Amino acid sequence: MNIVVTSKKDILENSKKLIQKSGWKAINIRSVASESGVSIGSIYNYFSSKSELLCATIESIWHEIFYEHGKSFDNIIDFIYWVYQRLNYGYEKYPKFFALHSLSFMEKDKDDGKKLMYNTWSQITDNILHVIKNDKNIRDNAFSEQFCQKDFADILFSLILSSIVRQNFKPDTIIELIKKTIY
Repeated sequence: MNIVVTSKKDILENSKKLIQKSGWKAINIRSVASESGVSIGSIYNYFSSKSELLCATIESIWHEIFYEHGKSFDNIIDFIYWVYQRLNYGYEKYPKFFALHSLSFMEKDKDDGKKLMYNTWSQITDNILHVIKNDKNIRDNAFSEQFCQKDFADILFSLILSSIVRQNFKPDTIIELIKKTIY
């Protein structure tokens, strides 16, 4: 027997279940309504379009992977290990999620997907930079005007993105880079 969905949160949880089973391309108003045991109109009470539903679902997954844990870090190595643990968690729970989802959005939905993706990426990069700025283990002369903390945060994030694309969630290479470059 299906449970009646009464909230946006319930709809997003059912959307996430569909992504777990079939990947994010399975998300549409009809499939989410079916998974939720409600009418299509019930979904439209919360989401005005497939694009809005898909973006909210993707945002919910990124939030689950990275932001529901309230962790605080005082060194970049511990933070990077944690990021890779969370990426591994995300890949295991949502194995088809890490495809480059914004590139496969329907043409009219691409801008929304890219904005969401860049917003999430910006938050991750800001977190990396924050940890770098507070890491007491970093050499005093590790950064300069030509190579600042933001540059290094961008490099680390690029390596994380590369790991996502390659589905390689082992942080050994990035940890070695950190040790040799700034410690």
